[in-house]
Amino acid sequence: MATNTLNVDGIMLFEQPFARVPYENFRKVFRTSQKHIEKELGALQLSASELARKARMGTVNLEEAVKAIDAMMKRAEGLKRKLNELQTNCGAPTLQVMRERLEHLASVENIPSVSSPEFARWADTRLDRWLIDWTLRHGKEKTARKIAAEKGIETLVDIELFSDIRRIEDALGKQSCTEALAWCSENKAALRKVKNPLEFELRLQEFIELARARSLMEAIVYQKKHLIQWQESHAAQINQASALLAYTPTSAFGPYKRLYDPSRWLTLVQSFRVAIYNLSTFPTEPLLHLAMYAGLASLKLPSCYDHETANVDCPICDPHLGELAKEVPFSHHANSTIVCRITGRIMDEDNSPMAFPVSGSVYSREALEDMAAKNDGIVTCPRTKESCQFGELRKVYIS
Repeated sequence: MATNTLNVDGIMLFEQPFARVPYENFRKVFRTSQKHIEKELGALQLSASELARKARMGTVNLEEAVKAIDAMMKRAEGLKRKLNELQTNCGAPTLQVMRERLEHLASVENIPSVSSPEFARWADTRLDRWLIDWTLRHGKEKTARKIAAEKGIETLVDIELFSDIRRIEDALGKQSCTEALAWCSENKAALRKVKNPLEFELRLQEFIELARARSLMEAIVYQKKHLIQWQESHAAQINQASALLAYTPTSAFGPYKRLYDPSRWLTLVQSFRVAIYNLSTFPTEPLLHLAMYAGLASLKLPSCYDHETANVDCPICDPHLGELAKEVPFSHHANSTIVCRITGRIMDEDNSPMAFPVSGSVYSREALEDMAAKNDGIVTCPRTKESCQFGELRKVYIS
């Protein structure tokens, strides 16, 4: 019964991004609302203070006061309209997504065991989410949307987030930093908190492109405006890049030639992907791969890679899964489980292991009894071809 108990803590290890993404989206909505409030209320306070000052000095007339108050009321109404639109279009839908995801996670705590039908349904939904995650990471957005629609799990997957990732990566692939810099501006505080240099790398690339086009005066202005603020932490890179003002792409050599290398755009794509995955707590590997690694690591044994000891019922012994399992460590078992190579069933006190007298090859009693019944009491080892009477087999005792 204990083996069927649900390991909720283990399940939740994979679910941090699942809950984190809508939370981060709502934080953005909150920050946008805060900016609107600070901007508009600041202006209202200035207008009110100026009106009060004039009233104290007796220099305000009734008409000016009415106009000032009307302007303040319009500004306040405009703020209310902006906040309502933000809440309707972004805030409420994001809250709904958070609610549905948390309810989905909470439901697993009420499932009694892994053998219950409720857990089977929950696990199927999780597998669908992981498949969608895999398709989105590989640029198959249409497939992901179709699966999500068919399964009715649109709120449980992050299609819009990966759509934004793809849009920005496509822009970088077309050698444009505009979209990526806009994303950095939206997430400036978070990037600064984790000390991610993505914004600097993008600014540096824009400087390099100006140098490549030999727009030297523009490059100098750009450097003073956008790169000088990074002088303290990236002085060496800025100084090296400054030399590009003297070198053309054809005359550059060594490190300066590498700065002009078009492959830097691919590096920027990878840097952006790492940055947005880190902020969303997404692993760099698809969740489906991580789940497979965990399962493969629990089954992997040295014997899986020996052709002589391969088991047809072992996933690791399969050539394709075995190749994937090479990246994970071997499993550790305090108590071994012996499996019959003929039937694939576990050998225990009810199906005891039996050894051939010469080679010592071991198989289950069940398999050898079935073989003896079909061959007039003769049993033959499938590997060594040794044959003997069933009565000559020795019973093996495992300590």
